[in-house]
Amino acid sequence: MEYFLQTQAWADFQASLGRRVHQESGPGWSFLAVEERNPAGKVLYSPYGPVASSPEAFDAALAALAGVARSCGAVFIRIEPASAGLSMPGVTEELRRRGLQPAPVNQQPELSWVVDLDGDFKDVLAAMKPVNRNLYRNIHKKGVTFRKSQDPDDIRILLNFLHMTARRNGFKPQSDEYLTKVAASLMPAGAATLFVAELHGGPIAAALAYDSADTRTYAHAAMDDSHRKLSAGIPLLVTLMADAKDRGLKHVDLWGVAPADQPDHKWAGFTAFKKSFGGREVSYPGTWDLPVKKLRYGAYQLARKLRTKLLPLRSRTGS
Repeated sequence: MEYFLQTQAWADFQASLGRRVHQESGPGWSFLAVEERNPAGKVLYSPYGPVASSPEAFDAALAALAGVARSCGAVFIRIEPASAGLSMPGVTEELRRRGLQPAPVNQQPELSWVVDLDGDFKDVLAAMKPVNRNLYRNIHKKGVTFRKSQDPDDIRILLNFLHMTARRNGFKPQSDEYLTKVAASLMPAGAATLFVAELHGGPIAAALAYDSADTRTYAHAAMDDSHRKLSAGIPLLVTLMADAKDRGLKHVDLWGVAPADQPDHKWAGFTAFKKSFGGREVSYPGTWDLPVKKLRYGAYQLARKLRTKLLPLRSRTGS
């Protein structure tokens, strides 16, 4: 799988935000890394990167990242070696042996749910729950149609539904400004597509997907509360998958899911929804840091741990 966060389209989008992007490649490896800032100072972040075909290629990529980090004054490198040529059993030891240490939190999901599009699409449908197949085949009888768009102005449809969902569930979605910039950069380039479900010509659900060379990533989705009983989000996602198949893509990444042994996880509801489409779980090593300025990184980690310990104390004392 090619991860969208390591594509040229994502590099172009980051650059459009005014961020400095670094891209390098060598025999069997490549990376896209973005300069960011946190309390430690400058950070060089490679989302779902670097990409490497072998442990040796991974070491070469790490060395190149370290060189870039030193040249731009980064305190540490933050990576997510999703496809780094390292086998998952024992990957933690392999990363620690290279001087990496787990980041305080995972920035991208550690577990994802992927639907493979090999074979005929009827096989993809057969792996879904019957209710999903039936909705996809029959919802047109209720007057629901689907369309796709690469017009950035259409992102307003999704933003409206995200606001509804945020009010209902009490969560904070990504800002309108950010998603508007995503649309302006990626949709005209063909790297992002908005899928819209409509009832008698009016939108009732929308989903935004990003495409790499072989994978479509299901990124943002929401629906109109007043039409929830139609469950249009289900056939909308199947339509998104069918379109990916028609475009010759090999996978649909439904993004983060909760661990099976955590039924009360905040993503548990989303996870049950995603798993109803068939597919398989993909596990990643998580987010890791490679200190470049070791003393400063150590001070940052110590300050973070002290702050974490003091927060409960402050809440008890009311200060």
